[in-house]
Amino acid sequence: MEHFFLAYFDCRENKKNKEDTVLFETDYERELVKLWREVNSGNYKVSPLDVFISETPVKREIFAAQFRDRIIHHLIINKLEHIFEKEFIYDSYSCRKGKGTHFGIERVKKHIRRCSENYKEDCHILKMDIQGYFMSINKNILLKKLEKLINKDYKEKDKERVIDLCKTIIKTDPIKDCVRKSPRKKWNNLPKSKSLFYAKENCGLPIGNYTNQILANLYLTSFDHFIKHKLGVRYYARYVDDFIIIQRDKECLKSMIPKIKNYLEKELQMTLHPRKTYLQHYKKGVEFLGVLIKPRRSYVTKRIKKSFWEAVESINEKLEKGKLTEEKEMQILSRINSFLGVLTHSNTHNLKKNC
Repeated sequence: MEHFFLAYFDCRENKKNKEDTVLFETDYERELVKLWREVNSGNYKVSPLDVFISETPVKREIFAAQFRDRIIHHLIINKLEHIFEKEFIYDSYSCRKGKGTHFGIERVKKHIRRCSENYKEDCHILKMDIQGYFMSINKNILLKKLEKLINKDYKEKDKERVIDLCKTIIKTDPIKDCVRKSPRKKWNNLPKSKSLFYAKENCGLPIGNYTNQILANLYLTSFDHFIKHKLGVRYYARYVDDFIIIQRDKECLKSMIPKIKNYLEKELQMTLHPRKTYLQHYKKGVEFLGVLIKPRRSYVTKRIKKSFWEAVESINEKLEKGKLTEEKEMQILSRINSFLGVLTHSNTHNLKKNC
């Protein structure tokens, strides 16, 4: 029960006003005991998910788990995070403590600086990503990787129970009995490669689940090791399915492209995005995690600027309508500080001044 309570407290952080959270918390001790019994008797099942379309920062399909299921997600990650960390390479940045977007941006800057001998020598950047990544993840391949890792490194007595929980979450069909929270017309302009409703059989993880963000990172870990150790790449960075390779020799980078394509297709059943292969001299810059990185400077991308100005306009509209509650004021302050925090890491003096 101790592990369930810890997972519960992790899960409720910053989600206190959610409807399903409030319902669960009306008698959370009883609900936790019920959940604990379901798991230990092997009767736990995933509840139907809510699905909706999010428009920011880009249009995408989100599947949201019920609060009780999110507790299970935290339970699993709390138990397995330490073995995942041993498997991950240093330069994969998604959903890792101390390795968020800012860390990834600074690492790429450092890689470019080192490869170019402090901007004195030529070097080139190869940037690629995978088409419909979350929708293409093969569940059988993922489970095989996960089970192998748990059997190798997980030393607790509840190993089989943890494996069973992982199987239950991964194998559950998110589309079955899902509840649409957005009108169907919202899906009209969403590419099929970005929707689970069009995913291949036994493929696809829903974006939105805490476990899936980390499992998606784990899925490409063997690819990371292939890049680092088989291809011998020194300067490499990956955030989810966006990855960058930095080399002195442009022709060497070109020769890597078919090898990368072949590995992804053969080992992971993944396809490179046909229109997102970028190979340029470092002086022309590279976009990574919302920032255009150039020698000795960086700028936020147009998408981030647009989101920032839309947020400012939305806030101004709310202020013009009259006095806000203290809670609304804190939400606005938090949102502005979040954007200013992003801008602080780039050359954005004029942008901040004009806001």
